[in-house]
Amino acid sequence: MSYVLEACVDSVESAMEAVKGGANRLELCGDLIIGGTTPNINLFKLIKEKTDVKINVLIRPRYGDFCYTQDEFEIIKRDIKIFKEAGANGVVIGILKPDGALDLERMRELMALAEGMHVTLHRAFDVCKNPFEALEEAKNLGVKSILTSGQKNKCTEGIELLKELVEKSEDKIEILIGSGINSKNVQQVVSYTKSLAVHTSGKINVESPMKYRKEDISMGFPILSEYVILRTDSEEILRIREILEKL
Repeated sequence: MSYVLEACVDSVESAMEAVKGGANRLELCGDLIIGGTTPNINLFKLIKEKTDVKINVLIRPRYGDFCYTQDEFEIIKRDIKIFKEAGANGVVIGILKPDGALDLERMRELMALAEGMHVTLHRAFDVCKNPFEALEEAKNLGVKSILTSGQKNKCTEGIELLKELVEKSEDKIEILIGSGINSKNVQQVVSYTKSLAVHTSGKINVESPMKYRKEDISMGFPILSEYVILRTDSEEILRIREILEKL
């Protein structure tokens, strides 16, 4: 039985760890610490030089919600073109209207730009008004995957909805389960939902090599240490892969 183990990464180092552990697809992002944004094109190009693993690129111009201005929409369109021309396997996109429904007009425009690519509807799905309606709309749009936690912070909390989504997908669209997937719960989640597509960062805290540390100043969120880097761990990815292979 085939499976998809997609690793969510935001650095060359994390990407290489994910590949080493056996991920068979990457979702490349920038700034995972704030939920992910569109990555740097040269980050993508360098990873692509180092691996043949399929890379799907998150196209998200900012953190926060998924209701975009016209200028933000223009940036999304331009980024899809850039990554398509650079050889990305797919793009990870999503736009909502103010009422919480999928913005079908804009989504159709993006689907046309991404023709020939693997398109994933990202976790805009998890904050949409009606997940079953959005599921059917995604099918009709030609979306290949929906990345979802079952409209909860963690996939283990949204497991009932995830099971329903897999059933209603009718094998026409991949239900890619993310947010909180790890080697301790992947067997439970996959066995219960019947999805064999999972998404994880497999991250651990890595200490910065900096010896001198100025502790009374922060470059960003003050609750985050400037001297700890979140990075994918190949051993965690390998543990998840081995569990999936036994199912």
